[in-house]
Amino acid sequence: MSTTHSEFAGVWCPSVTPFNEQGAIDIEALGRHFARLSTSGIDTLLLMGSIGEFASLSQQERLLLLREARQLSPLKMVANVSSTCISDMLQLAEAAWKSGFDAVVVLPPYYYGQTQNQLLRYFEALDQQLGGKWLAYNFPARTGCDLSPSIVSELAAKLPDFVGIKDTVDCLSHNRALIQETRKVRSDFAVLSGYDEYLLPNLLAGGAGVISGLNNIVPELFANAMRAWRSGDLPELTRIQQRIGKLMAIYTIGDDFVTTIKTAVSRRFDSMTHQSRNYGGTLTVQQCEAIDRLFD
Repeated sequence: MSTTHSEFAGVWCPSVTPFNEQGAIDIEALGRHFARLSTSGIDTLLLMGSIGEFASLSQQERLLLLREARQLSPLKMVANVSSTCISDMLQLAEAAWKSGFDAVVVLPPYYYGQTQNQLLRYFEALDQQLGGKWLAYNFPARTGCDLSPSIVSELAAKLPDFVGIKDTVDCLSHNRALIQETRKVRSDFAVLSGYDEYLLPNLLAGGAGVISGLNNIVPELFANAMRAWRSGDLPELTRIQQRIGKLMAIYTIGDDFVTTIKTAVSRRFDSMTHQSRNYGGTLTVQQCEAIDRLFD
């Protein structure tokens, strides 16, 4: 079995951003986290995604992460440079290229809803300025607009540096339609699911893989899934998919999934604090025990 021929296919971890007890970015903790991820068998690290709390980071903090993170892992590394300010995005992209990142990720403009025509014009203009390979991040629940399969396919046909998309839409048919439409124009275009449990449906539809928050905790599980897929081991793949489905319960524990994921990492590996910049997310003793039972 095979996926798309994209260099960005496989299993991605959208890394959390560790903070110390005072709430500052903890580069040493990020290094410990990356060291574990780097030997897990996954393919790519995504810095400053949604789970990485990019929207809560200052521009200077984001530049700091871009300068420091690349040297912490030999894995392929991609940076989310999304912002509502184009000049900030371009500054982040330039820093990413200087630091040796393999690509950048960009959201559509958010807060203001965008029409399909606006999205087309936006990404065409942005492509001329980014200066390297980039992926779109489709997250309609947070941006208020959807990158339709027809728009993505049109952009993929026109723009060689547009190499893929993270599709965070809780609808299998949307992911499948993206794969089908982009396959008509590009064999190397990566359609990655933004939902952990959509890994197998994505692959079965001809997609590239998954960008999964659970990879912060159980990256080996997803790496094994990709190995099973590539070797055609359907019984093992089925077992892993069922395990992933059970672990999805972590997203129902607590008020804030970012803090919950960080809490799980800190309890299982003691590599970072559970601190996030989202308020009211600290878990109770009972919720922490629920996490422990989930991963036993």
